[in-house]
Amino acid sequence: MDNKTELCIQQLNSQISSLEALTQLLDEELTALSSRNGDGLKDIARQKITFLNTIQKTDKDLSTFPADIFKDPDVVPLTKKVNTLLHKCKNQNEVNAKAAHLANMTVRELKEILIGTPTSTTYTEEGSVVENVGELVKNLKA
Repeated sequence: MDNKTELCIQQLNSQISSLEALTQLLDEELTALSSRNGDGLKDIARQKITFLNTIQKTDKDLSTFPADIFKDPDVVPLTKKVNTLLHKCKNQNEVNAKAAHLANMTVRELKEILIGTPTSTTYTEEGSVVENVGELVKNLKA
């Protein structure tokens, strides 16, 4: 095995480590979102940026290798693992984005109900949507 292949393998192993750590961090992010832990989300966001920068740098370094190195039998499984982890990270990030959006909508709707915004949305006992329910807070003594 030549030096370029060995260096490529080292870079791919580094990429795998970063992607595995990012996968774990994305799991922690979903937990923080579901528990509405704002301070935890700030730390996670900082860590995500660090991991993403590391992953981008390693990807840039890998792009300098000749294409035929990626056909080497020692390199192919590592490349597949990188792609699998990358796909997993993208999927988990989409799940987290949807969870964040839903949490934001829930907080916004609760706030609108409590302050009596005329366009507040609430639900009947049957689950139907009711608009313009400013009267919900008219007799609220909070």
